[in-house]
Amino acid sequence: MARLVFDIETSQLPLDTFDEAQLEYLFRDAAKLPDPAASEKRRAEIQQQFNLWPFTARVVCIAMLNAESARGQTLYLADDFEGEDAPDGPVEFVQCVDEAELLTAFWDVARHYDSIVTFNGRGFDVPFIYLRSAQLNVPISRKDWLGYRYAVEPHCDLAEQLTFYGVSGRDGAARKFNLDFYCKAFGIESPKSHGVTGLDVNTLMAEARYREIAEYCLRDVRATVLLYQMWKERLAGIK
Repeated sequence: MARLVFDIETSQLPLDTFDEAQLEYLFRDAAKLPDPAASEKRRAEIQQQFNLWPFTARVVCIAMLNAESARGQTLYLADDFEGEDAPDGPVEFVQCVDEAELLTAFWDVARHYDSIVTFNGRGFDVPFIYLRSAQLNVPISRKDWLGYRYAVEPHCDLAEQLTFYGVSGRDGAARKFNLDFYCKAFGIESPKSHGVTGLDVNTLMAEARYREIAEYCLRDVRATVLLYQMWKERLAGIK
């Protein structure tokens, strides 16, 4: 069975993308604070969260690998689009001129896979790309990835599996950790070890360092593949 492992990177949309009513709605909590300094701080905190929402951010990169062969593609936006790009071993880097092209290319690949593996994909990556695709009228080739939560087909979300579907809540033995923490715990090289994290994506986009975003996203996926292999060998089947 062919399994696709993937991860996305997102970047917030400029504030001038939104009209006055939308901005009032987005920053309403900040406007309620009477202290100007506290209000400005809260406004900055809200804007930091824009990357998490598909109506305030866009997909700027998707890295994907075949779980068995480790071959794949990394699709990423590049305003200085040059077409060809240097591969990274068995992974092809593909520059895209806009988000619609990136998502179209992703769904063209996705249609060939029976199932997917993600880390927190049920809570973030999958709904994000569904909603962004819908906004841009990009046809979605796989609409079954949110499916039944308590199953690993067609979507094995490792964040769900390593917490046993949240059995311990926020603070118990199986509480949820981030990918970096799980990697270090299981002896896998962390994708953060090269000094780039998801918090850097907005800055890297602004500085036109697009390939660095793509390489970071690919490191996330390679780490997820190794974490999936560990889970499959040691933990799969626990109910």
